[in-house]
Formats: sequence, structure tokens, C-alpha cells
Amino acid sequence: MKRLRCAVYTRKSTDEGLGQDFNSLDAQREACTAYIKSQAADGWVLIPRCYDDGGFSGGSLERPALQALLADVKAKRVDIVVVHKIDRLTRSLLDFAKLVEVLEASEASFVSVTQSFNTTTSMGRLTLNMLLSFAQFEREITAERIRDKIAASKAKGMWMGGNPPLGYEPAGRSLKIVDAHAKLIVEIFERYVATGNVRLLEYELDRKQIRLPRRIALSGRETGGGKFSRGQLYKILSNPVYRGKIAHHEKLYEGQHDAIVGAELWNAAHHLLRTNRQGYHATKRPNAILLAGLVETDDGRRFKSNHACKGRKRYRYYVVDQASDAGVPGNPMRIPNGELDAAVSQLICKELQDPFALLFKADVELRPSDIAGLEPRAQAMLAAVDQRDYFTVRSLIRKVIIGSSYVEVQLDVSALLNGLAIAGVPHDDTIALKAAARTMRTGKAVRLVQQNGRSPNRAKPNLELARHIVKAREWWSELKSGDIRIADIARREGLNPSWVSRMVRLNFLAPAVVEAIFAGTLPDHLGPDLLRHPDLPLSWQKQLEFLAVTAHKN
Repeated sequence: MKRLRCAVYTRKSTDEGLGQDFNSLDAQREACTAYIKSQAADGWVLIPRCYDDGGFSGGSLERPALQALLADVKAKRVDIVVVHKIDRLTRSLLDFAKLVEVLEASEASFVSVTQSFNTTTSMGRLTLNMLLSFAQFEREITAERIRDKIAASKAKGMWMGGNPPLGYEPAGRSLKIVDAHAKLIVEIFERYVATGNVRLLEYELDRKQIRLPRRIALSGRETGGGKFSRGQLYKILSNPVYRGKIAHHEKLYEGQHDAIVGAELWNAAHHLLRTNRQGYHATKRPNAILLAGLVETDDGRRFKSNHACKGRKRYRYYVVDQASDAGVPGNPMRIPNGELDAAVSQLICKELQDPFALLFKADVELRPSDIAGLEPRAQAMLAAVDQRDYFTVRSLIRKVIIGSSYVEVQLDVSALLNGLAIAGVPHDDTIALKAAARTMRTGKAVRLVQQNGRSPNRAKPNLELARHIVKAREWWSELKSGDIRIADIARREGLNPSWVSRMVRLNFLAPAVVEAIFAGTLPDHLGPDLLRHPDLPLSWQKQLEFLAVTAHKN
């Protein structure tokens, strides 16, 4: 039979009568001891230690004897706790639930002698579960009262505790401004409005060696001293406390504390935050076509988005049917997305390099407050356009027109002013930005070629030609050894010998041509087929003359 170690717990709320020979604690212990002896057949054994709390209220668990008992329960030195009545343990259902958690965690139980409450039996456990349900109900009611109190207090503009935001310190149920830190908060807002970008703001603060002020948290831990992170800056810029407000869920209330940031500065910063957030989510669309629905020919025919797949690679195009004299659509014109996106982005970026000249074209009258910080905001917009940020580009463009010898971008003036944080009367006008560029068909696609003969998207090495040159040099090294012939290479690679022969000729390209291939500056008409042309001279000087003549003819 298993031996069950029983501990008797007794409590008396006052110390009155404790000096008597036989007091209330003795009476409780005697009754509990007699009950334990009656259960001896089930293995119950009384442990000698006494757990007596004389003069302690049942409204709290902070009682020395009770804490000693719980420590022995956790140490598994007690199997059953025996009390005279349940209220000797506690008068609170919430505290009772906590005691039950400790007992269950240690696989112990308890018995109330006079109330037939025994958690070692199924009936006792049923009663226990009912009591715990009431305890949970009491917990939820208490939590609701606390939540209601917090909501009512915040509606009155009270600060309800916690670590105060940078720039404030607690002052009872309100906040007091810390002048040195408040100046930094205002500077952060002003710099954000000037740069228009949290990433640039973070860079500016770091460049100026501006660090988080050192502060002591409520826990006593020292914080600050490091760089501002973007997350911290977003938190500062979006915290309504700086505007003199107290937030509760989705509602804002007038706070009892003074604002650090004025209304005009706050509104300007939050306009930028909303705009940038919309742009961030828009750019998350993986299949977004940058200029979809915005491109048309000079005679009004609209381009559609299309794509073709080769292996696992997808090639995207802007496509429009060619007009013909008979009124029947001719061969479609397909412009690679990258070509047109790059041309449009470069054209806008070029204009944003001088925002004053651009706004002069739009006939916008600038106030002194508009001029301050205009160039950094224009640089932030330029960076977004250069990265082809979906929202920024599409908000700026009304229409893109493809002519036979030009590309025209019609900028939305109202969106431009909005992006540059310039207040004023909304404009319905557009600015026409035009760049010389001709279309040149290469295969099924049409390339956009600038006046310098290069594609606007050619800012990186021509990887296809670069791979061909590397392969040509490998094969030439093998052929120089004399151990292998062109026919052997063709057989090994599964290629036509004449094709291998033309490929090997790439090994003898002029250094200037090879350099242009790897620099991405090679004119677009000089593709792999032309560079493998059988009439291409071996002389480097004649090669350059030959290619120049070919370029002139095209």
C-alpha cells in the first residue's frame, strides 16, 4: 500500500486567544489529526511538522506557514494537505485556483475535514472543478473591470503607466516634457520631412553621430546609447503621444500632457508615412507590370502586357498591333519591359536631378517653406524611381507615348507636388518629358535605341555574348594544343562544325569590342550573329572599321 504523507494546515485571522492552553489552532489541528487517523487503512500518515498561521488574514497568500507548506509540496515532501475548512486556506477563489495549480503540479491533493471536500475522490474533483469555474469567472470579471478603468482613464487623457516615450518622463497620471530629448524628437520629425524616407533619415542621424539618449527604464535597466534603428524611428514618427494624444485601441483622445510636435509638422510627416506605406505594399506584388495600361503609340493605339517563356525564364513585353494602310493589323510591335521601364525611369530621374527647373516647367509658385528641404525630398523620389518603385512611378505618370523617334512621358503635376510634400492648390496639368529614341527590330522584338546607339536597359554586361567569348577561348586553347580539331569539339558538344568555327572567331575580337561587351556599352545592333559573321576581319583596326560601317548602314 502506498504511504500518503499528510500535512495539517491551520489559520486564525487574529491573534486573540492564541496564548490560551487550547486555542482555535489546537482545535483545528485536533480535528484534522483525528480525520487522518481514520484514513490510516488507506495509507494516510501524519507528518510531525506543524503549519500554523496565527493572526493572518485569509485574503492574502503571503503567510509564513502557508509558504512553508507550499515549499514542502513543491519539494514533494507532502502528498495531502488537510484543513478544517476551505476558508482556512484562502477566502479568495482566485487564490484558491493558484493553490490548486501548485498542488496539481506536484501531484498532491487536499481535504477539508468538516465540508466533506476530498480531491482524492471523483466527487471531490467534480466539486473542485465547479469552484475553479467560479474562480475563472471572477478572474474575467476582474479583468473586465480593469480594462474598463483603463479605457475610461485614457478617455480623460491620462497616462496609464509603462516606460514613457523618448522626450517625456512620468508625472503622476500625466507626462512631463524632457527638454533636451524633446528637441531631438522635433529634429527627427523635421529631418524625416526633409528627406522623405526613413532609410535616409537613419543614414543622416548616423552620419551626424546622433545617438539614442541614455535613460533608466522602470525596471532599473539602462537603455540607449546606440544608433537609431529604422524600427525605432518608425515607432517615434507614428506615436500620437508626441502630438499630445493618448491612444486606446483605434481611438485617440486629448492627453493631459503637452505636445512636443506641432500640428503642421505632424501632418507633413504622416502624409509621407502614408504615401511610403502604400508604395511599400504596392511593390510587394511579384507580378506587377510597371507601366501596364499607361503606354500607347503616337496615334493612340494602346500597348498591352504580354509574356513569352523559354525554359524556366519568362520574358515580358509591351505589345501593340501595327497599323497598316488596308486597316488590317500588321505584325505586332513588342518592346521588352526592361527596355521601356529603364527609358522612362532614366528620363524622370534626369529631370528630378534639378527639381527647381522641373517645377518651373510646371509653372508652380514655390513658397519659402516649400524650398527648404526640396532637394533631399527630390533625391528620395529620384532613388525610388531609379529602383522602379511601383507606386512612386505609377503615381507620377499619366501616360507614356512611343513615337517613331522619341519616347514621351507625361508627368502628373499634382502627384509630383504631393510626392515632394509641396502644399498648394491641386493641379490637373501634366508636364511632357521627351527623349530621342528610335525603335529597331531585332528578331520578333523591337529594341529602344538611344542617340548613343545603346539600349536604355544596357547598364550591365551582355551575358550572352560574354558566355560565348569565354567558351570561344576555352575551345581555342584546346585547338592550339593540336590534340583536337573543330570537328571533334562539334561532335563532343553536339553542335554543327561551322557553328563552332564561327564561335572560335570570337576569340579574335578587338579588345575595345570585348571591353564594351563586358561593360554593357556595346551598341544593340552588334549581336552574337554579327560578331560571328564570316566576313569579320581578323585585323582589330579593320574590325572596328567594319563594325562602324555596319552600324552606319543600319
